[in-house]
Amino acid sequence: MASTTTYPVLGPRALNRATLDRQLLLRRAPLTAEQAVDHLVGLQAQNTKPPYYALAARLDGFRPADLSGLMESRTVARIVTLRSTVHTHTARDAVALRGFVQAGAIDRELSLFRKGLAGVDLDRLAARSRALVEERPRTPKELREELLRDWPDADPQSLSVAARCLLPLVQVTPRGLWGRSGRVALTTADAWFDGPAPGPADPGGTVLRYLAAFGPASVKDMQTWCGLTRLRPAFERLRPRLLAFRDEHGTELFDLPDAPRPDEDTPAPPRFLPEFDNLLLSHADRTRVVPPAHRARTWTGNQAHRVFLLDGFLAGIWHLAEEKDRTTLTVEPFAPVTSAQRTALTAEAERTLRITVPEGVPYDIVFTQER
Repeated sequence: MASTTTYPVLGPRALNRATLDRQLLLRRAPLTAEQAVDHLVGLQAQNTKPPYYALAARLDGFRPADLSGLMESRTVARIVTLRSTVHTHTARDAVALRGFVQAGAIDRELSLFRKGLAGVDLDRLAARSRALVEERPRTPKELREELLRDWPDADPQSLSVAARCLLPLVQVTPRGLWGRSGRVALTTADAWFDGPAPGPADPGGTVLRYLAAFGPASVKDMQTWCGLTRLRPAFERLRPRLLAFRDEHGTELFDLPDAPRPDEDTPAPPRFLPEFDNLLLSHADRTRVVPPAHRARTWTGNQAHRVFLLDGFLAGIWHLAEEKDRTTLTVEPFAPVTSAQRTALTAEAERTLRITVPEGVPYDIVFTQER
């Protein structure tokens, strides 16, 4: 392996601009919602609205109905994949990526509940769960109650978690639709999607897709993104096709030769991002976007806040109060903002609201004192 001292160094601003470009956050992209979901290798969807705000910040001409339509047509779906959390994926990725990450965080989550599954045959549990949710979509509560008939001494929560970990279960619509949504109800990916199911995603191909959406990045960065370990061999097999850099701490970073790496002084407009946005969760070292002083300021207890970027870096949080007759977006900067920054933030907030607030509902934009 070549010495890291020979690699070009990419500082935080250079990494910031490269990642923002891959994430479609330097300029809004003229892509369809489906193309964006595919390029970004899914959208974090632990809550129902974040995928919509994520695309509103990234796409030119996006409207919430675009993503809802894809969900209703079963072109995309909500499913547990990366880091054993719910993501919105294209139909192919929903199956292929689930297979790819199964041996990581998903199997680890299952192991945490094994105590509550004493005496439960997991193969039989998977088969019984499949039959139940393919008969008709079931809520987690309904699934637990049915499984308890077969295993009355098991822990109820452990039974439903095991079903979710053992099977690729899709959250069926109307769950996740803009302005409607509904309770979580589950069926298998096989039952939900048409056509033959693909096999697990190829490690090498997934490395290339990750770098296209999140690079330049280290092996540890990708492992943080997907919840897997031991991905070094996949990178090493690709090394002849990749460029190598290092960050200011000497960590080796890989990248695609033809991927964009804009000048670090490239303007980065303000962007309002949802809680748990892909940009914030997909690197082991998040200083390319999150200044160390701000890392703990985007959470209150277990609740993640929506955040905004200034000059490409996390600079504050925002809240949305949606009343029947008025919507208020509150901006909370972490440090004083200039008059020009306030004007740019207001314009971006207005654009976000025009996309997401029902026509005819008035809105306000309020700035709080810096935290």
